[in-house]
Amino acid sequence: MSLTAQTYWTEHAWLNGTVEPGVVIATAVDGSITEVRPGVDEPPIGAVSLRGVTVPGLANAHSHAFHRALRSTAQVGGGTFWTWRNAMYELSSLLDPDGYFALARAVYAEMALAGVTCVGEFHYVHHQPDGTPYGDPNAMAEALIAAAGEAGIRITLLDTCYLSSGFGRPPERPQRRFSDGTADAWAERADALRATDTARIGAAIHSVRAVPAEALSTVADWAGRRGAPLHVHLSEQPRENEECLAAHGATPARLLADHGALTRDTTAVHATHLEPGDLALLGGAGTGACLCPTTERDLADGIGPAVRLRDAGCPLSLGSDSHAVIDLFEEARAVELGERVRTRARGHFTADQLLRTATENGHAALGWPEAGRLEVGALADFTTVSLDTVRTAGPPPRLAVEAVIFAATGADVRHTVVGGRHIVRHGNHQLVPDPPRALRRAVEALHARR
Repeated sequence: MSLTAQTYWTEHAWLNGTVEPGVVIATAVDGSITEVRPGVDEPPIGAVSLRGVTVPGLANAHSHAFHRALRSTAQVGGGTFWTWRNAMYELSSLLDPDGYFALARAVYAEMALAGVTCVGEFHYVHHQPDGTPYGDPNAMAEALIAAAGEAGIRITLLDTCYLSSGFGRPPERPQRRFSDGTADAWAERADALRATDTARIGAAIHSVRAVPAEALSTVADWAGRRGAPLHVHLSEQPRENEECLAAHGATPARLLADHGALTRDTTAVHATHLEPGDLALLGGAGTGACLCPTTERDLADGIGPAVRLRDAGCPLSLGSDSHAVIDLFEEARAVELGERVRTRARGHFTADQLLRTATENGHAALGWPEAGRLEVGALADFTTVSLDTVRTAGPPPRLAVEAVIFAATGADVRHTVVGGRHIVRHGNHQLVPDPPRALRRAVEALHARR
């Protein structure tokens, strides 16, 4: 929420799919946009000038903040998703509320520097390493909410139900701290979480491997009663599909549909290895799909069926997931480039369509439908990308969105505004001093606990 009303003048702004020059954006003390006026050649007196192209704030719809501590270390050697998962489990055993707050605060500051104004945190590290709850059973979740607040971005805390290590198998040692024991116990704990002006609460089914079939409806009903977003890792690996078919005679998507977990408020994360019937199920329900191409490439998961999901009727959003990099522009262009690799043809998604996946669609998937657009009444969340860096210089302003999506990186972000409040100014975070140092110290402190 803005502390004061503020007027911004943007050199260029993306309005309803068109790049307009000289746009005034006025904000109110409640953090909303009160005016959007194009055709203003010079900044009005008192207005904050934003040079470059201003677009709606980016929504990172799928994050595991603690995975950021694996960056680069996970690039040593080979293996598969399953061997990477062992390193992730070891890292998760080192977390405590204070350390997680410090790491997440730095990670969310990194996101703000890359133009992210809202994050969906898929949170399942709930308890102490042996599975014993903290004195406050939601201490870890509250640490994440506080971290986002201090970094100046919005968060949807997707509290995740995680009860088993696989179909019919109890949690293994590294997974004990993820589990509440039963879905009803998960729901009771999640009931105690409270939304704020900048934080909303949603639910997540970790996967059909981690939540028994009889518990799926409990999580879905919890989200449904609250009108909250429900996210689920879906068919990230072929092995998940094979084991689900062996256990239930159904694909993961079919199992979710049979237990009421596929709705318009559901987002399937990854959805990499879907059967044709699965696409019809997701599209028929209006279920969204969150693609995480940099993680899917990094973990050798495969290329998600972006075009088939879109054509089936699934709104697409984007996430940086394991944070091999945090760059929503890279995630967006990877959706198109992955299809080019698969089909050896170009032009599956326009730059405007890809920008919508990173903005309006992502916010909708996280339960912020009033964000992701530059229009009166929307939340005053936006980011400005420089058009004079070595990556973006050259194209005419009318092609600014093409330059942003297909050439820019998060390093080209110059300004990030959340609720009318200037969080990143001229590439500098205004709330977290020296984010690189904060990241280094948080990661080093975590690894020192080994």
